[in-house]
Amino acid sequence: MNAGNGGGQAAERRRAPDEQGAGARILAEFGSVFRMGGFDWNLVDGTMLMDDAALDVFDLDRAEYNDRPESLGPRVLPDEGRRLDTLVAQALKDGSAEYGAYFRIRRRDGSHQWTHTQGRVHRDDSGRPVRIVGVIRDATHELTESAARLGLDEGRRKRAGVVEGTTAALAYARTVQDVIDLLNDSHALEHFGAASLVMGLLEAGRIHLVAEGPQGAFVPGTRFTRVDEPYPMSEVIRTLRPRFIVSARDFAESFPVLWPHISGLGITAAAYLPLIAQARPIGALGLLYSDKTGFSEDERTLLVALGSSIAQSLQRAMLYEQEHDLAEGLQQAMLPRRIPEVPGAQTAVRYRSARLGRDIGGDWYDIIPLPGGRVGAVIGDVQGHDTHAAAVMGQLRIVLRAYAAEGHTPATVMARASVFLHELDTDRFATCTYAEVDLGTGVVQVVRAGHVDPLLREHDGHCRRVPVEGGLPLGLSAEFGRLDYPVTTLELDPGQTLMLYTDGLVEKPGADLDEGLQWLSALVRRGPTDLQELADHLCEVVADRGGEDDVAILLLRRLSEAAAHGAGRFQQHVAQNDPEALSSARHMIRAAVRAWGAEDHADEIELVADELMTNALMHTDGGAIVTLRILGGAERRLRVEVEDRSSALPRRREAGEAGVSGRGLLLVDRLSDVWGVESRGSGKCVWCEFTVES
Repeated sequence: MNAGNGGGQAAERRRAPDEQGAGARILAEFGSVFRMGGFDWNLVDGTMLMDDAALDVFDLDRAEYNDRPESLGPRVLPDEGRRLDTLVAQALKDGSAEYGAYFRIRRRDGSHQWTHTQGRVHRDDSGRPVRIVGVIRDATHELTESAARLGLDEGRRKRAGVVEGTTAALAYARTVQDVIDLLNDSHALEHFGAASLVMGLLEAGRIHLVAEGPQGAFVPGTRFTRVDEPYPMSEVIRTLRPRFIVSARDFAESFPVLWPHISGLGITAAAYLPLIAQARPIGALGLLYSDKTGFSEDERTLLVALGSSIAQSLQRAMLYEQEHDLAEGLQQAMLPRRIPEVPGAQTAVRYRSARLGRDIGGDWYDIIPLPGGRVGAVIGDVQGHDTHAAAVMGQLRIVLRAYAAEGHTPATVMARASVFLHELDTDRFATCTYAEVDLGTGVVQVVRAGHVDPLLREHDGHCRRVPVEGGLPLGLSAEFGRLDYPVTTLELDPGQTLMLYTDGLVEKPGADLDEGLQWLSALVRRGPTDLQELADHLCEVVADRGGEDDVAILLLRRLSEAAAHGAGRFQQHVAQNDPEALSSARHMIRAAVRAWGAEDHADEIELVADELMTNALMHTDGGAIVTLRILGGAERRLRVEVEDRSSALPRRREAGEAGVSGRGLLLVDRLSDVWGVESRGSGKCVWCEFTVES
C-alpha cells in the first residue's frame, strides 16, 4: 500500500498543472453523470469529509452537512442505518481491508433511492483502524438494468428492480422479524400495489401466523391453523402452487369460511405464494390488494420470484435463530444459575447477547461468597464468538470459583486459572478481572488479566475509572511464564459502587478505548440510582447502539457502615517472599481498624500485627495467615491472630543495645492489653487483644 501511494504521489508531481485540473474536471463530470462521489472518514476525530457529488447522492446541500456522519441520519432509513453501522463495525473488528453494501435512503421529496457504498479501511502500524476512504453512488439504475436489458415495459422494470433490491436487502436479515419488517418497510408492497401482507410459517404440521396484515384483519382462531383447513395459506402449502385471487367475488367463492371475517377491509385481490426452500414448504406469504383486479403474466412471474427470494431469506433467518438459541442456551447453562444474596452489599448482574446466530461470546460474571464477610466478584471474556468459547468460559468460571473458595489470594487465584487454561486442549485465551471485597472494612483487592479497568460510582453519581495495574490475559501469562499478577488495593466506602464489565460495553466503531470509557462514565453518571435499573439502562443503550459484541456487567454496591458493621472479621494469607502481599495486609489492617471504629488504636494495632507477621515469615518455612476480629462481651475487644506452620513456640529475648532484632514480642507485650500463643494442628497461633471503645 505504501509503495502504491508513493508511486501515485510521484506521478502527481510529474503532472503539469493544467493536466491536474483536467483530471479533476473529468472526475467531477464523471461523478455528476453517474451520481458518484467520495468520502474520507477520519476514525480518530470522527469527521467525514464528503465531496459535492457524494452530497448530491444523499440529496443534501453543503449547508445541511456538518462533516459528521450523524448529519446523514435524516436521509438514511433507520433499519438501514443500523445495518450499515453493524457492517462497518464488523469490518473494523475482524481486520477487513474493505467493505461494500447496498442500502436505501429517503430523498427530500420522500421517495426512496437504492444507494451503494464501498469503503477501504486504513490502519496504523499497530493494526488500529484510523481512516476509511470510499465512494458513494446511486445504485437505482444498477439494480434495474437487468430488467431494462430484457426490454420490459416501465412498470415491469420497476417491479423487477424492486425484486432485485429486496433480494439484496434480505441478504442482511438475521431474524424472521427482520424479514417481516423489511418487507413492510420496503417498496415491494408499494410497487406491486399491495396494501399489506400476511405471513405464516410451518411449525410441526401447523401454520403459525407471524404477520397478520392490516389493523383489524386478524381472524380469531387463526393464529395456528392446520394445513388441511379451508384457508388460502393452507391451500398453497398443500399444493406447493401459488394462488392468485383476482376479485372480491373470487375470494368469497373460493374461501367462504374466511371471507365474512375480512370482507369489510376493502380487499379486491390477493396473491398467496408458497414459501419453498430446499424443495420443502416452510410457510406461505399473502399480498393483499385494495384497488386491483386480476394479475398479468409478468406480475405473476415476478411475484413467484419474490416468494422464492423471501423463502431463502426466511430459511436463513430461522437457522440463525435456532443456532443462536442453541448457543445461547449453552452459554446460559455455563453462567451462574442464581446470584447469592451478599450481606452488606447490593449486586446486579446482566448478560446481553449480540444475537448473531452461533456468534455468541465467552463473556461471564460470577459472585463468590467467601468467609469472614468477604465476597469475590469476577468478570471475564474468553476469546472468540462460538460455542467453543462458551464451553471454555464455563470451565474457567468453575475453576476460578474453586480456587477463590479454597482461600487463595487474588493473585494466586488468577495465576492458577491461567495455568489451567493453558493446559486445556484449546488455543483460546481470556481476559479477566477478579476483585475480593471485604465488606466489613471496605478494602478491595483487584487483579486484572488483560481486561478493561473497572469503574467506581460515587454516592452522588460521579463516575471515574480505577487504574488497575494488570498482567497478561489468562492462558498467555502461563505460556510466557509471567504469572506474577500485581494486586491493586482500594477502599470501597459505604454507598460506592464497583462496576465490572466486558469490552462490548465500551467498544464503539471508530472510537478508541479511552473514548469508550469516557462515554460510559458519562452514561453511568446520568443513569438511574437503583442498581437493577442502572444495569438494565446500560444494556438498553448498548442494544440501541447496535453493539456487535456480547456484554456482561457486574455491579456491587457496599451498604452503609451500620449494615456492614457486624461483619467484624478480616483474614488474609501472606506468602513468604511476597513483600507486596505484606504491604497489602498492612493497608487492609488499618482500613479494618478504622471501619470498626478503633481509629485511636490504629497505629498500635498495625505495628503489632506487622511484627507478628514479620516474625512468622522470618522464622518459619511457610507463609502466615493474619486474622482480625471483634470480640463481644462486657467490653469490646479487637483480637489479632497470626498463624504459621511451625510448632516451635516464640520466646522473648533481650535485643541488646546494638541489636536490630529481638524487640518483636517486647513491642507486642508493651502495646497490647494481653497476648499469648496457642497450638493449632501442626502449627501455632500468636495472638494479642486490644480493648477498644464501643
